[in-house]
Amino acid sequence: MQDTLLSINGLTKAYPGVIANDNVSFDIGKGEIHALLGENGAGKSTLVKMIYGLVSPDKGAMTWNGAAFAPPKPSAARQAGVAMVFQHFSLFDALSVAENVALGMENPPKPRDLAARIRQVSEQYGLPLDPSRDVASLSAGERQRVEIIRCLLQDPRLLIMDEPTSVLTPQEVDILFETLRKLKSEGTSILYISHKLEEIRALCDHATILRHGKNVGTCTPAETSARQMAEMMVGSSFATPEARDVQLGDTVLKVTNLSLPALDGIGTPLRDISFELRQGEVLGIGGVAGNGQDELLMALSGERLSQPGSVAFQGRDVSQDGPGARRLPGLLSAPEERLGHAAAPDMSLTENGVLTAGHRAGLVSNGFIDWGKARSFAEDVIAKFDVRTPGPQVAARALSGGNLQKYVVGREIVQKPDLLVINQPTWGVDAAAAAAIRQALLDLAHGGAAILVISQDLDELMEISDRFAALNEGRLSEPRAVQGLDMEQIGLMMGGAHDMEVAHAAP
Repeated sequence: MQDTLLSINGLTKAYPGVIANDNVSFDIGKGEIHALLGENGAGKSTLVKMIYGLVSPDKGAMTWNGAAFAPPKPSAARQAGVAMVFQHFSLFDALSVAENVALGMENPPKPRDLAARIRQVSEQYGLPLDPSRDVASLSAGERQRVEIIRCLLQDPRLLIMDEPTSVLTPQEVDILFETLRKLKSEGTSILYISHKLEEIRALCDHATILRHGKNVGTCTPAETSARQMAEMMVGSSFATPEARDVQLGDTVLKVTNLSLPALDGIGTPLRDISFELRQGEVLGIGGVAGNGQDELLMALSGERLSQPGSVAFQGRDVSQDGPGARRLPGLLSAPEERLGHAAAPDMSLTENGVLTAGHRAGLVSNGFIDWGKARSFAEDVIAKFDVRTPGPQVAARALSGGNLQKYVVGREIVQKPDLLVINQPTWGVDAAAAAAIRQALLDLAHGGAAILVISQDLDELMEISDRFAALNEGRLSEPRAVQGLDMEQIGLMMGGAHDMEVAHAAP
């Protein structure tokens, strides 16, 4: 017991129509990095919410250092020494970085002292932050940094991390892991939730696997293959994306000297971007977070209009067309931020289906919604992409992050677009679901669609892309064939190296 920090004994939590946790028990040792694994909807988020005081269990108990532990609210958990990095950002856009950090502290220091501390800690951990910047101006990756630094400033005894590397580059992940190992060496325990199983193998001491709300086993990640862990999570084997014969057709998308100022003076301006994308091709675009990924998607989707002649779809200039005018002929998109951008949180899955598929899928006629068709459309997406939900009437915000990701991606794919622009397609989904989404994208390309995938998961891009390009400060490198491209060359491209330098680095 003296080596156990947190003991979880028979925790059970039920909601209408679903048992989120069913008699779950396991221990987290002092100075241990413990992984919590499971498919989307397996009960991971509910479990950590009980530890953090956001949810009360129906049955079971916890002990903290041998004493009863039942935090009635997050402030009580924080006072005990629990800190949590959430998968969905809990930040206020209108406030600065420092103001957001202060809101998460019980007794924040004076603003000047806090700003200095944020600078010190963020630089120390290689995740630099300007405490005076408004959160609205930050990329998803930079927002994740705010969440991580806010927790580290609390000097926690148990740090819960829910998909902390989803929007970090490989270099940032390495730095984070160094930080976590240092915290471990100082006696801090870490409960680590991630679907990136190779990360789990490299970082974690033990792993507890949940399936359908139950603890179905434990393992030592370093001694267990990623595939074995994935199969423990799903209870069976699963397919990995299959290689395909690439047969390119006509040019579907032509981008010529696309330039846009930063939105409202924040974000990243796009600078003279040019490329072409053909039928049956998958173009992967990588880059460090905050280098223009969101801005490029908005320019291609029609959320932001660009100079005439800069964006042509199927030979027609669509630079001044909005999202609806681009969607109807087959230019579809799925943005990175699923809750609030890709989906309206308080609308049902049926209603969210209508938002993007209303006209293209025939769900709206003469201004009226055909609710029968709309429900059938949502049910089709749910079935084809294994979205774990009681039904299409459920609000988007009620789904786990991974299940909502499967829905918003599936919603676009089932519409059979001629061009799909997608940012972070597998963010926060488990290994089996990620493989299924990647296969669905490859199948779409095999059927003749053009696919543009923006992702910070380089392994993902190398697996499914035919060509690769990198965004750096709003500039796009010359796309290059993935075959024969190595990580050194990719790193140069992501860092903004000129083509001649990249070519020089080639073997």
